[in-house]
Amino acid sequence: MSGTQGQSLVDTRCSLQAEWPCRVLGTADFGQDMQGRAIERLSLNRFVVLGRVGMDLYADPPGTRIEEARQFTSAIGGSAGNIAVALVRQGAQAALLTRVSDDPVGRYCVAELDRYGLDTSLIRVEGGEARNSLAVTETRAVGCQTVIYRNGAADLALTVDDVPASFAEVGALVVTGTALATDPSRAATLVAMERAKRAGAVLVIDIDYRAYSWTSRAVAARVCLGAARRADIIIGNDDEFGLMAGDQAKGPALAAELASHAAFAVYKRGAEGSVTFTKDRSFETPIFPVDTLKPTGAGDGFMGGLLAALTQGHSLEVAVRRGSATAAMIVAGFGCAPASPDTAALDRFIAGR
Repeated sequence: MSGTQGQSLVDTRCSLQAEWPCRVLGTADFGQDMQGRAIERLSLNRFVVLGRVGMDLYADPPGTRIEEARQFTSAIGGSAGNIAVALVRQGAQAALLTRVSDDPVGRYCVAELDRYGLDTSLIRVEGGEARNSLAVTETRAVGCQTVIYRNGAADLALTVDDVPASFAEVGALVVTGTALATDPSRAATLVAMERAKRAGAVLVIDIDYRAYSWTSRAVAARVCLGAARRADIIIGNDDEFGLMAGDQAKGPALAAELASHAAFAVYKRGAEGSVTFTKDRSFETPIFPVDTLKPTGAGDGFMGGLLAALTQGHSLEVAVRRGSATAAMIVAGFGCAPASPDTAALDRFIAGR
């Protein structure tokens, strides 16, 4: 997948200075069956995932508290990086659209993505004082501590010039909401969304709200809701839908309302499982009980497993169940990307339940 820039596909009447450019209608906006169109497009099995990748350092051995650790084990992290790995592990093709720091940590992240089989041609290097995300964390089910360093985040330096000119051969653009937190990344993400829509690609958003990345909850709510209203598939947890609705109690109603104009929305409820909304129905999906090693990575795995299943022709109900199973396997394993199952392992896990 080429990262070469070409003629802009954004309508010149749209202002890139506006928080939300005018709506550019593409093939994904027409027709009677939005869910059917989305699933058909996903069968291209090619994804671009926009957002951060970073380094995770786990206190080792599992169960060790950070302040007591004498050694740490590294793995890649970051929601976009984890989603992309989950997709590739389950047979999809995925490219990460991001910026990494011009230092050994940035090079580590790219090398790990290469090792997992991702397309890294859309990754650009940000020099100067920019740094990749670094998370120092623990493998503990209860009381898990995580310290995240996001000063001068390289991924938030993504620019409009980094965005591919065309998404014509892409099944879906997957946007992680943190990329919308600030400019220039916000402007670049909005352009990517419009170009993907124009090309007929499915637009997927993981709300991925991280308070430390935003100037305020009000800004996050407004921007994330604007993005969700443009998306074909909306994934978020109860806190994130509550953020956008202005009240957590109103979150399910907002998810249902968004789904009425989209392919579907998934409202995640932690240990209570999830509710999937479409235009004309909803259904609940339970979690897979496991012996949890850590609480992190479930949402990223859920997204990757769900989308990969749809590319394989599974029904929406089965796809959500496979997403839930992927999440369970990740929280039961070491690390996020390292614990992400391949298709065969996922099939065995589900068959045994």
